[in-house]
Amino acid sequence: MRLSETFALSKAFNTQWGGNMTDLMNIGRVLVKWSAVTLLVVEGLVFGGLVGAQSYPNKPVRIIVPFGTGGPDSLARLLGAQLTQQMGQSFLIENKPGANGILGAEALAKSAPDGYTIMITSAGFVAAPSMYKKLPYDTEKDFTPVTNLLENPGVFVVVNPNIPAKNLQELVDLARKPDAKLSYGSPGVGNNLHLSGELFNDRARTQILHIPYKGAGAAVAAALAGETQVMFSTPPAVMQQIKSGKLRALAYSDAKRHPQLPEVPTVSEAGLASYQHHGGWFGMFAPASTPPELVNRLHQEVKLAFANPQFRERLLALGADPVGNTPAEFKAFVSAEIRRYAEMVKIANIQPE
Repeated sequence: MRLSETFALSKAFNTQWGGNMTDLMNIGRVLVKWSAVTLLVVEGLVFGGLVGAQSYPNKPVRIIVPFGTGGPDSLARLLGAQLTQQMGQSFLIENKPGANGILGAEALAKSAPDGYTIMITSAGFVAAPSMYKKLPYDTEKDFTPVTNLLENPGVFVVVNPNIPAKNLQELVDLARKPDAKLSYGSPGVGNNLHLSGELFNDRARTQILHIPYKGAGAAVAAALAGETQVMFSTPPAVMQQIKSGKLRALAYSDAKRHPQLPEVPTVSEAGLASYQHHGGWFGMFAPASTPPELVNRLHQEVKLAFANPQFRERLLALGADPVGNTPAEFKAFVSAEIRRYAEMVKIANIQPE
């Protein structure tokens, strides 16, 4: 109801029924008219939203992966192919590596909130606010969390087979030698695997040198070539290399052994219980202000994909656990992770750049 009509109605009642019956009937007609208009508007919004979600997508969807090959790229390609099959439109992968994922995240933040540009990234996304003094976006305000796709309960401590260390204690002893020149690679400064390496140095009292690369694939390639000797990696990035013997796994940072590599001991079993920690995750994000009905549609399609036995088996082969929580649950999780990674950065004594 408009302000002028509200005033007129108030005035009519304030005369203590001094007006005639016609006035009261006119007031009633105004109320009925605006109630009907309001109902039509609400119905239009609800119905329009449902129709929009049902017809989505009607053109290709772009999935930004803010890294090169390996890590979230492997997941994005698997999921993109599955969503293409389910939804009848192409989900196209666009790798935008650089600045530890910041370039890709910035591209998403600047994209139209229409559901046709989304991002699949790693836990390093929530570490960035503690790693950099200034970001070209607000991690919590400029994005819409869609769902947590995969979780890595732990990380593997792996070495190049030419390194003489056959177990975790031998690696620690080797790294503590005065003439030790060991290095480890990660997908970039501030990445979850960089923090895992610095946490290892802190707990094992070692000084293994960090060398950042542009993506998990490049970091794994460096370890395979012997360019670096050690790597702290999530299972998806190194599972096949460990199984083929191209990398040697010394320990796993979860409380339980990894089901696909049960012969690899946990860090507690290997003598470094203080290094037990979570291995990170891969999540899906959309730009801020993306319509809730589109966000929910994406989430439902991810859940449908995860319910497919063949597709789920392919995800488990990556060595991570499918999640698929709701947008609201993932939003709360992201906020908590920002605080947790801030503490990890503090422990690692990494100064913001």
